[in-house]
Amino acid sequence: RPARAVQLTHRLTMVVGKGTASFGKRHNKTHTLCRRCGRVTYHIQKSTCGACGYPSAHLRSYNWATKAQRRRTTGTGRCRYIKTLPRRFKNGFREGGVAKSQKKRAA
Repeated sequence: RPARAVQLTHRLTMVVGKGTASFGKRHNKTHTLCRRCGRVTYHIQKSTCGACGYPSAHLRSYNWATKAQRRRTTGTGRCRYIKTLPRRFKNGFREGGVAKSQKKRAA
């Protein structure tokens, strides 16, 4: 359906519609970078992020969006702390000691 043009005067026409003609008038930014998730989803007037829910303490997630939960769940990042846990658990979470000499054990 083509956009309707409303005749205001004999020269000036105003475009009514959401199509190609109205895209040239869009120059205001509603969203900017989010400080928490880094995506361009932080709504400036609402001052909330549409992706992570910042400044809310809890991360935005809904059960109806199963794929979105899968994308940002535990294990999708570096897991700097979690990846060392199995090895440390195996050794009883020991810290700060000096390892026993391998030469004395072999003899």
